[in-house]
This record gives sequence, C-alpha cells and structure tokens, in this order.
Amino acid sequence: MTDDTRDHEGFWHRGKVTRRSVIGYGVSAGALGAAMLVPAPWQAAFGQAKPYKIGSLQPLSGAGAAGGKTALVGLQMAVDRINKAGGINGRPVEIVVADDESKPDVGRRKTEKLLVEDKVDAHVGGFLSNICLACMPVFEENKVVNMISVCLDTTLTTTKCNKYSFRVHDYAPSQAVAFAPELVKMGKKWHIAYADYSWGQSTKDAYADEIKKAGGEIVGTTGIPLGTADMTSFLSKISGNFDGLFGIFFGKDGVTIGNQAFDLGLTKKYKWAGDGAIAESTNLPALGSKIDGFIGINRYIPVLDPPFNTPSHKKFFDDAKARLSKIDSSNPDPDRYVQANYEAMNALKIGMEKSKFRGREDTDKLIGALEGLEMKEGDDFPQGDKTLRKEDHQAFLRQVIAEVRGGKYKVLKVIDKDKTVFPPACKFT
Repeated sequence: MTDDTRDHEGFWHRGKVTRRSVIGYGVSAGALGAAMLVPAPWQAAFGQAKPYKIGSLQPLSGAGAAGGKTALVGLQMAVDRINKAGGINGRPVEIVVADDESKPDVGRRKTEKLLVEDKVDAHVGGFLSNICLACMPVFEENKVVNMISVCLDTTLTTTKCNKYSFRVHDYAPSQAVAFAPELVKMGKKWHIAYADYSWGQSTKDAYADEIKKAGGEIVGTTGIPLGTADMTSFLSKISGNFDGLFGIFFGKDGVTIGNQAFDLGLTKKYKWAGDGAIAESTNLPALGSKIDGFIGINRYIPVLDPPFNTPSHKKFFDDAKARLSKIDSSNPDPDRYVQANYEAMNALKIGMEKSKFRGREDTDKLIGALEGLEMKEGDDFPQGDKTLRKEDHQAFLRQVIAEVRGGKYKVLKVIDKDKTVFPPACKFT
C-alpha cells in the first residue's frame, strides 16, 4: 500500500490505494509516494487545525472499476468545495481511499483497515451491494457512521439495517413504486432480466411486487451472473407472448445487455425498459443507437432541462464534466454515481456541523443530527430535495422517467419525492 499525500484537483487529499488503482484513476506514477505539503493558502486558512479523515471504499479495480472511479470524482468535488469554504467546523477534510477490488472479502478487510488502523472519523462510499452488505457489520462493531453512496440492495435499509449506516439516495422499492404504474400503462405482461447478485435480486423482487400491485403480470425472470461478457445463452431463451422486457443491470453489464438484446431482436419485439443504470451517461458511447427507445427511471440524468434546469445543477454539471474528461477520453457527462457521492458527503457535512462533531466520541450526536435530515435543493444537493427518514436511515427523493434516443435523454415524467415513499421495514438492534 502507498501513502500518497498530495494536492489533487486543488484540494487536500490523501489516497491509500494500490499503485495500479491510482494510475488507473489518472494520477501519474511520479506522484505516488510523494509527500507534498498542504499549499500555503490552506495553511493560512486552517493553521494547525486537525483534519477530519473521511474514509471511502470504492471499486477502483475489478468489475465495478468504471463506476467506482466516477463515484470518487463526486466525493472529491464535494471535499474540494467544502475546504475552499473553510472546511467543517473550521477544520479541513481529507479523504482516505481504499480499493475494494470489487470483491466482498477484500472490501471487508480494507474497511477494517480504514477503521482500525487509519482511524477515519466517518465513511462515505460503497458501490457494489454485496460489498456493502459484507462491510455493514464492521461499521457497527466500530461505531463509525457509514454514508452509503451508491449501493442499492434493498436489505441495506430493511432487514440488514443498523443505526450507523445511512443511504442518502433511493432504493428499489421507492423506484418501483414510482415506475410500476407507468410500466403497466406500457404493457401488462413483463419479463424481468437482472444481474444475479444481491442488488439485482432485491430489485427484481421489488419490481415484481409493484407491477403486480399496479395490475400487471410477471411472466418470467432471467438472472444473469455479474460480469457475464456473453449473455446470448441467457437472452436467447427469452421468448413468448408478453409486452415488455425489463432490465436491471449497470456498468459494463448494462452495455452488454443493451447491445446483445438489440442484436437478438428482443428490444424490437418487446417494449424495452429498466433501471436507468443500464443507460447511464458513461455507458451511452458504447451503446450507440442500439439503446434508442429504452425507457428508464433514475434519480439523476445529466440534462439541463426541467427539473434539472437550475443554477446549482449547472455548476455541478460543469465541474463534474471537466473532471471526468481528465479520467475518461470519451468525455462523458456526469452520472448518478458522481451525484450520489457528492451529495452524501454534503449530507455528512451538515450533520457534522449540526452536531458540532469532533470525532468518533461524538458519533451518537452525529447520528441524531442525520436522522430526519431535510436536504433542500441547491449547491449542496443539485439533484433536488431529499428526506432522510429516521426510522430506517433511508432517503426519499425525486425520480425521473426518461427515454434515450440519439444519445440524448428526454424526460417523460417527474415523480415527486413524496410519491416514492415506501413503508419502513427496519428494526435497529
């Protein structure tokens, strides 16, 4: 492991990741191991103030690497802005990054290191749901606040919930409540294809329940293992008399199913809809015209049309776009992974300020400040208003249904956050 303290994108950042991961993220090999002093403006601003150490577990290598790198951009954006504004409670913020390599056992081990050896004050991160599930008990055992920034497995804030973990973005039940009525208008009978691991499984169950409640029918389901490069043996078995194919995939798997379902004629024969992660902005170049006509639900899409036609979103969009261009030659627009990490850090900042958080000894105060937090649309939360429910630490927020055509998104419907609420099913121990 290397300990790299450097000024990155204009702010104080400490990353602890493998050499390969850092280079893959776009940092030169020469910067590795170099101990750089905090630039003079920061010294003048913060003096001898002790920095808050925020841990961040991200998949910077392995199956989730593409998303993990964009997620880290969002976290860096938030910390940069916080430090330029004087930090939190007069103290600067530094990030301690760990690469989970997209593996649950590695993720748990790296999380233990962040908490026990690096002694981070709090955590913002988590991308793959199976890794989030493996690491949740570690935060509970060490009594450290964990702001989940991407993981969507339903059980994280239901049957596996704990009082130290918060999710400041949506989950499958709230999306399904919002989307199912529209799906049934498109067609009564649906077949669900999904990534066959914790997130895909729980999301499939949520949509199956809500589609049935809305008067529709699930005629079949097809689980495809995470990281399957050739899905044709699974997709070729999907046939029959039904109306729509609903997909639950992300990252490279989203690209794979988008291209291969088109090549097999499935997206011409059936209505084609699904989780918006299939058609994230970072996937669009690889999908090309084959994704045309796809209708997805997402909390965030990179457009400047209503409801995202706000000055705060324009600032967020421009900053993210510039940073992403440095790590991805395709020059992608920001995606929901950038947005969620940016806003999770800002929610933590507000909680730390409200609770006058000094460190781990104030964890209970920080939890109290975060429970029931109302987040208002603006520079901290460009996606829109959010409510962080006390009972299960699950957030509820606005959703958009959009169609993809010609490499662009067209917003079809906006669902207010109050219409995405799903009853809590969590009992903290």
